[in-house]
Amino acid sequence: MTERQTAPADPEPPSTPSIVGDAVFVARGLTKVYRMGEVEVHALRGVDMELYAGELMVLLGPSGSGKSTLLNILGGLDVPTSGTVSYQDHDLTVLDDAALTRYRREHVGFVFQFYNLIPSLTARENVSLVTEIAADPMDPADALAIVGLGERLDHFPAQLSGGEQQRVAIARAIAKQPDVLLCDEPTGALDAATGIVVLEALERVNRELGTTTAVITHNAVIAKMADRVVTLSAGVIADERHNDRKTAARELSW
Repeated sequence: MTERQTAPADPEPPSTPSIVGDAVFVARGLTKVYRMGEVEVHALRGVDMELYAGELMVLLGPSGSGKSTLLNILGGLDVPTSGTVSYQDHDLTVLDDAALTRYRREHVGFVFQFYNLIPSLTARENVSLVTEIAADPMDPADALAIVGLGERLDHFPAQLSGGEQQRVAIARAIAKQPDVLLCDEPTGALDAATGIVVLEALERVNRELGTTTAVITHNAVIAKMADRVVTLSAGVIADERHNDRKTAARELSW
């Protein structure tokens, strides 16, 4: 059975943009400078941006445009050189390492290009690693069911395709019921058909759980499924637009 055939047959999502709430993140004047000896690399050059509750936002741009740096700052994995970023009125830029760790654990789920699953653990056990330290976790089986893997609970990563492994990673990220899901090139290591299955899983999480979701990609086609598209170039926001009509992930092709 192919990866496309394993996708759950869900109803089509609404074609109109979702209703979103208040700003979850507010970034103002963000800069990030990496210093390597005498060389300075300006990853961000004064970024102002908001991310709203319940929306699915795509951060679009080529490699080196600052997308991952911005996402890492929003997620508390990195800190800006200057500027401020607040999460629900809490200034992340003044938090120490312990407070940032607590913020990540309690509020943010991450999905990266590579799955980072533990080979010796089943899908259920990989997801359980997160639920054991979360305050109000979802049952691992329920999280895997949301991403269409309810029948693969006891399979090891080596028994799963690349797309299925990525969906386990998504289940792991959402199992702690985060307020925000930050995804860095989640389809970057996958072929188009498999990538679409993964995007369907993210779409379902955003739609059914209401999880505020930001997806980094260099693939402009993926931007069609977003409520809002922010394009970065050379460390600045080059464009921002809302989609009048969202395209269902299953309708995408590239």
